[in-house]
Amino acid sequence: MNAILESNPILLLFIVASLGYLIGSIKIRGGSLGVAAVLFTGLAFGALNPAYTIPDIIFLLGLSIFVYSIGLRSGPAFFNSYKKNGVRDFIFIISMLVLTGLIATAIFFICDLSAANIAGMYAGSSTNTAAMAGVIESLSTSNLSGAGDLISDVALGYTYSYPMGVMAAIIMIIVMEKVFKIDYDAEKKALASDYPIGTDLTSRTLEITKDSALGASLRDLQKKHKWNVNFGRYLPLNGKPALSHWDLHFRKGDQIMVVGSNDEIEAVESVLGQIIKSPLAYDRQDFDVRRIFVSNAHLAGRTLASLNLSEKFSAVITRIRRGDTDLLARPNMVLELGDRIRFIASRKDLKALSSYFGDSYYQSSKVNLFSFGLGIGLGLLIGAIPIPLGGEFSFKFGFAGGPLIVGLLLGTLRRTGPIVWTLPYGANVTLEQIGLIFLLSAVGVKSGNAFVESITSSGLEIFIGGAVVSLATAFFTLLVGYKLLKIPFSFLMGMVSNQPAILDFARNRAKSRVVDYGFTMVFPIALIMKIIIAQVLFLVLSSL
Repeated sequence: MNAILESNPILLLFIVASLGYLIGSIKIRGGSLGVAAVLFTGLAFGALNPAYTIPDIIFLLGLSIFVYSIGLRSGPAFFNSYKKNGVRDFIFIISMLVLTGLIATAIFFICDLSAANIAGMYAGSSTNTAAMAGVIESLSTSNLSGAGDLISDVALGYTYSYPMGVMAAIIMIIVMEKVFKIDYDAEKKALASDYPIGTDLTSRTLEITKDSALGASLRDLQKKHKWNVNFGRYLPLNGKPALSHWDLHFRKGDQIMVVGSNDEIEAVESVLGQIIKSPLAYDRQDFDVRRIFVSNAHLAGRTLASLNLSEKFSAVITRIRRGDTDLLARPNMVLELGDRIRFIASRKDLKALSSYFGDSYYQSSKVNLFSFGLGIGLGLLIGAIPIPLGGEFSFKFGFAGGPLIVGLLLGTLRRTGPIVWTLPYGANVTLEQIGLIFLLSAVGVKSGNAFVESITSSGLEIFIGGAVVSLATAFFTLLVGYKLLKIPFSFLMGMVSNQPAILDFARNRAKSRVVDYGFTMVFPIALIMKIIIAQVLFLVLSSL
């Protein structure tokens, strides 16, 4: 079997991926490692046989697909977050990265390690391959004597410290969430208004009984109270069911359907009347309830308000289901391929609505290979452009930074003329998972043997130093961010998730997409700063 796996890296890839995924699905005390277990399975295989290899192209392909998919999905929230707390978050991120560099400098003076070892250890403990590549590229183009040995020392520091760079953040997340007694469900509710993470939506029938509901139009009531709900069918006293509209004026005894969270519906109830059990919720004679898939590419990337549906159909959109999340339909909400729209519509308009939005599960699940390939291609092109830092030194965004930056920009644009950049939700998740499994399997197998050697040889100092850097960085980021800056812990977990395995682990803990927003906020800045800091560390420490 050894010979087969040594000669067939693709077979090895899928064995590591499948076993890792199986192990990751095992729950212990209600928790599991998730896809992160693929990394640890790869480490085990790499430790068993140093001859096991998975081609680097698999790692680079997986990395590019993963970060591009993350960027597409998180782009709008990334830029909105910076608009809200941009200066504060930028200063916080830079401060934590500089602190990491200072800790690495302290280890240089405490331990008998070379400047090249420290630069590599810094890159490995922060799981930043681009930072290591930047130092090596600078050395390979320099005229320094013994550059070859220095390059080996950089690679040694990176390899020995990388595994702990992953595990330290996971360990610190578990420890700090216990210390701070984090309630992820409470955080999710508190952040629902700022991030499209969904909420538990329901519908209730209200009977108009209060004087505060009379005299003003529904539009005026909405402006005054700023309810985060939608209104559906309306039954006037002694009348026939109709669809609600903003010019509606209530009379006592009227009934109206309200869609929203329980808290929001209670706020509406306090102004309009009381919740009742009514046949209005089950009346399908004139108006029916239907979920329709968005598969028409011409509508993707457009807001609900821009569709002017009220001029074309007798219909009201109450909610949109994106993946497993129900979102309250708002006029400024942008449609994506694969969305499932919940309508209350006249029965005679249902067929036309279905045709207008497409309503094809097959079409809404397909990947537009033209826009996807063009987007990643642009990302890789940008990642290959050298950016000078002064003197002989420069850096590149590489296979991670380039696709991520382009993904963030295109995900925010959503479409350019006829080109739809975003992916259907299901396709995006699938590509993200494939990319993640590819890169975790490759990294695990490649680092497995070095991980064992770091415990049994002189690499132990680098391993311990990398652990100190990684643990201290995660600790201070979570502590300062949560206690001093009052940043939600779910968001902070994304900030310390400098590697996909950590990100997936954090997602499983929080069960919220807020983690992704923290990750995408930090990653582009951190990528650039780590490349710079790693090279500065080498230059400064080698001159001492």
